[in-house]
Amino acid sequence: MQKILMIEDDTRLAGMVTDYLGQNGFSVRHAPDAQSGLASLQTDTVELVVLDLMLPDMDGLQVCQRIRALPGALGQLPILMLTAKGDPMDRIIGLEMGADDYLPKPFEPRELLARIRAIMRRKGSTPEANAKAMQFGTLEIDRDARRVTVAGQVCELTSYQYDILVVLAERAGRVLTRDQIMEAIRGRELEAFDRSIDVHMGRIRAAIEADPKSPQRILTVRGVGYVFARQQD
Repeated sequence: MQKILMIEDDTRLAGMVTDYLGQNGFSVRHAPDAQSGLASLQTDTVELVVLDLMLPDMDGLQVCQRIRALPGALGQLPILMLTAKGDPMDRIIGLEMGADDYLPKPFEPRELLARIRAIMRRKGSTPEANAKAMQFGTLEIDRDARRVTVAGQVCELTSYQYDILVVLAERAGRVLTRDQIMEAIRGRELEAFDRSIDVHMGRIRAAIEADPKSPQRILTVRGVGYVFARQQD
């Protein structure tokens, strides 16, 4: 059973989440504040942290920073942040601090479960996903840093566009439909613009292709979807 640490001061919410995730194959360890949560990481083996932004003894962003500063595998633990705040800037800061995803309250337990499963898939369900970096000619995808470079130059991609690129690169040479791409990264916020894979693909090409109008890395298969070319440069 996969183990999750939930750092959340709302005991009622924590109880509901613990029960629901327990019915779906997860064991949840609840910590009601930041200090007990950080202490639990030193004694308990967990595979993901669900972290509330508003805690009684420390800001969730600070907790995220502290986790990322821990040595070895602890510092790489996936983090899903929860918040009651509606300011989009909180989400941006959280992701920049190292959170893997962000879920505003109130939320449906099913959505939390979907996001947790999506994070765990992205974090290493396949041997290829465990590799620190993927290299395709001058294109490098660094998983640890969530950074993409071409000939050493950093490519500007949103977190969502990075995830799309990784999904394609992991399946290099395989044609994927738009629905398959969405399925592979489900758990992210499904806003209207996120459904337009074509728009995101255009922006990814603009970032990684020498000539976005004549792409060599991400190819369109008319009437089907997209394929990431195995041989590049």
